[in-house]
Amino acid sequence: MIRARSPGVSVLSDPEHAGKRQEQEPPMSVYRVTEIIGTSANSWEEAAREALSVASHTLRDLRVAEVAEQDIVIDERGGIQQFRVKL
Repeated sequence: MIRARSPGVSVLSDPEHAGKRQEQEPPMSVYRVTEIIGTSANSWEEAAREALSVASHTLRDLRVAEVAEQDIVIDERGGIQQFRVKL
């Protein structure tokens, strides 16, 4: 049996299935999820940028980052010491 391919559909050349269209399953993907934590004295955005900048040196094909958590480290006077972002 031979399959002729077009996007999402194959036509079977088997005489029993002549001319019938069969939906193809989409290709499967596998992803690795890595947790990254960035810190900054100025903002959560800067903490996220720093985390991605450092991670890009050792991780390949970074495509999506999702902010999972944000928190702040507070100093003894009640001021913000550090912004932290978990991606």
